[in-house]
Amino acid sequence: MSFSSEWLDLREPADAAARAEELLEPLLERLTAPLHIRDLGCGTGSMARWLAGKLPGPQHWTLHDRDPALLAEAAGRLPEGVTVSTARGDVTNLSAADFAGTSLVTTSALLDLLTADEVAALATACAGVPALLTLSVVGEVELTPADPLDADLTAAFNAHQRRVEQGRQLLGPDSVAVAAEAFGRHGATVRLAASDWRLGAAEVALAAEWLTGWVGAAVEQEPALAPAAERYLRERLASCAAGELCVAVRHQDLLVLPLN
Repeated sequence: MSFSSEWLDLREPADAAARAEELLEPLLERLTAPLHIRDLGCGTGSMARWLAGKLPGPQHWTLHDRDPALLAEAAGRLPEGVTVSTARGDVTNLSAADFAGTSLVTTSALLDLLTADEVAALATACAGVPALLTLSVVGEVELTPADPLDADLTAAFNAHQRRVEQGRQLLGPDSVAVAAEAFGRHGATVRLAASDWRLGAAEVALAAEWLTGWVGAAVEQEPALAPAAERYLRERLASCAAGELCVAVRHQDLLVLPLN
């Protein structure tokens, strides 16, 4: 699955506002400069732009992604004062050797796109390395004002997130629990914190884009919802454009602290 740089840029401010900054204090207690950070599924580099200034320097970031265009863009947009290298490829193929010398592993909105086996393999590969794994969906959405179709669309969307894609059973909203267990099996302490999107009148463009994709995925999963969903989306977009719709999309962040 790939994402456009336009979508990633649109969501970046909401991501930055949502990430659980309370997890940084215990993380910083474990880090000593110089740092080598590996950002898995880096996209346009929003995680590095959010985090680099909060970590001690000097820092070297290795950016991992399958999309060469996103990698090039991310490398060119990192904050001043950090060095960068890129690694193109599937992050599910990384081994323990790839994480040698790594100070910190980061991800953003990645875990829910993986399978249980892929998460287990990642936990094994980076065992012994602190990890900050952010913005994984947990299957809960709250729209205000409410609509009777909200629950049906949420259930269908969650089923879509758990779909089988090219023989892979995606974790979707189960990813946080699966990841916490997988890293815990290696003796790590795993801390969880909420990192919810809260979209209102100031985030109309993002809310409209998210809403369109959310309803579209739900209908793809449950085509019988299509007639009602068409009315629903039309009315919701109108409410959004008027600044009358508030959306909370629940996420969780995980901080993984291995045994010393």
